[in-house]
Amino acid sequence: MPNHVYKKIELTGSSATGIQEAIENAVSKAGESNDNLRWFEVVETRGHIENGKVAHWQVTVKIGVTLTE
Repeated sequence: MPNHVYKKIELTGSSATGIQEAIENAVSKAGESNDNLRWFEVVETRGHIENGKVAHWQVTVKIGVTLTE
């Protein structure tokens, strides 16, 4: 297995639907300007409350990107 070097980028995705969609939105946006996305880790989850109910999710993720030569 070859050795890899990664950089980590941190993004916060949001969604009115749920946590998974917020993560997918962040990963999708990262993929628009970065090649070689490899993994992600959730570092923070929070939400917005309106009228006593969850109205919006915000999830901060760190995404690992393989650096190429």
